[in-house]
Amino acid sequence: MSVFLQPIYTQTVGSGGASSITFNNIPQTFTDLKIVMSGRSSFSTGDAFFMQIGTSGSIDSAAHYSNTRLLGNGGATISDKYSGKTGIFYYAAMPGAGSTANTFNNAEIYIPNYTSSNYKQILLDNVAENNSATTYTEQDLMAGLWQNSGSVTNIMFATFNGGNFVQYSTFSLYGVLRQGI
Repeated sequence: MSVFLQPIYTQTVGSGGASSITFNNIPQTFTDLKIVMSGRSSFSTGDAFFMQIGTSGSIDSAAHYSNTRLLGNGGATISDKYSGKTGIFYYAAMPGAGSTANTFNNAEIYIPNYTSSNYKQILLDNVAENNSATTYTEQDLMAGLWQNSGSVTNIMFATFNGGNFVQYSTFSLYGVLRQGI
């Protein structure tokens, strides 16, 4: 089996910051989607980000999302799960304005079978680092579910606490094409 990773879109936040990042009109020609993110928030402390998905050109902000998380931060481990949410939430997973200068989180999100008529699985691996004595490094592994049988055509990211994504935050969307299956 051959696997091809094709760049679709990349968005890098400019000097004014951005309250959200959206990928629209996602091509329906791939098997899976992969998103690589490097983000930082303007919020005073560490922030979180969330993701909403859409079909047919609109974002689904209804309570159709659930997620299960495993988190380690050097002082504790946490395992929790949520259902009936309005997005896939990644808690405290991004440095904020009070964090060590020029540190960004690094996340990879994978959405297999994004064009299928089944509910969509979302897999996340995230690392947020703050080299200061007052906060900690965090590693998240998360599995999410979007309870919609439509094909994924739009994906939106926003910060949880109302901050903006700061300059140089980058979001890249890739299509994965498996051949010879």
